[in-house]
Amino acid sequence: MKTSWAQLTEEIDACTRCPLCEGCGQKVPGQGDPEAPLMLIGEGPGEQEDRQGLAFVGPAGQLLTRMLEAIQLPRERVYICNIVKCRPPGNRTPSAEEAAACVPHLLRQWALVKPKAVLLLGGTAVRTVLGESYRITRCHGQWFERRGVPVLATYHPSALLREQARKREAWEDLKRVREMLCTLQAYQDLLGGEP
Repeated sequence: MKTSWAQLTEEIDACTRCPLCEGCGQKVPGQGDPEAPLMLIGEGPGEQEDRQGLAFVGPAGQLLTRMLEAIQLPRERVYICNIVKCRPPGNRTPSAEEAAACVPHLLRQWALVKPKAVLLLGGTAVRTVLGESYRITRCHGQWFERRGVPVLATYHPSALLREQARKREAWEDLKRVREMLCTLQAYQDLLGGEP
């Protein structure tokens, strides 16, 4: 079934597949370049995101912007979304059932963006996209393939705000993303062809 961005936005706005829709201020589908070579997938909206209807706009989002800039990628040139599109109460981690209810939306986003590479931010994204047995501490920095696309996991920016020591590992992960994008000849106007 072919979906347009407009249809997908309507579908997300009307979604009642799980109870998260009852407590959120507004749905947060995602934003950025709809044809971006790099797609980032996080966990779910927090308080600021719920208020503004945009993904990654709070302190974690500000760190994410700086992380992208460190590898010469302006935030507006990537596509950013989350596993769940509604804020879990108290910013808790979405349950596996809540994540599963939102996966059809994510798969449609993936199909519309057609990314050349995907960066998973945090454990919820890792378990949902790679599988329940995967753990961020063991698989970050490694490349996997899903839907014919190279996928790499790193720590969620909110975790990096809490655990400063992990920033070095996240920086190594980001350098791997940049190398892959260069290998795939993505963002040639920004990155050239040199890893």
